Amino acid sequence: MDKLTSYQIRGYIGKAVHVKMDRRLGYSHGHNTEKIIYPVNYGFIPNTISGDGEELDAYILGIDIPIEEFIGKCIAIIHRLNDDDDKLIVVPDELNFTDDEIISLTHFQERFFISEIWR
Repeated sequence: MDKLTSYQIRGYIGKAVHVKMDRRLGYSHGHNTEKIIYPVNYGFIPNTISGDGEELDAYILGIDIPIEEFIGKCIAIIHRLNDDDDKLIVVPDELNFTDDEIISLTHFQERFFISEIWR
């Protein structure tokens, strides 16, 4: 399977996607000094390969309980400028988030990277 290009990744915007969680809301990651607690569900799109060689990742916004799978609408992409690992922003159909809200909700992890939001 070939890696997705930026053009192909942008094609997810506005589409329904199926996300499998590998870090559910409340997941704790890292060492005691730099532990990250996930305030959102975080997963991947099965059967895809992103720029980092792993499956394409997704933040699930607007769901306040830990979940294992989710089908929702991709409203944006966080495109990292200093890392080859774009992130889809996936929400329930009836919700939308501003760029500022997306930045705030994903800051726990994205603070380590320089990125821009694609719409």
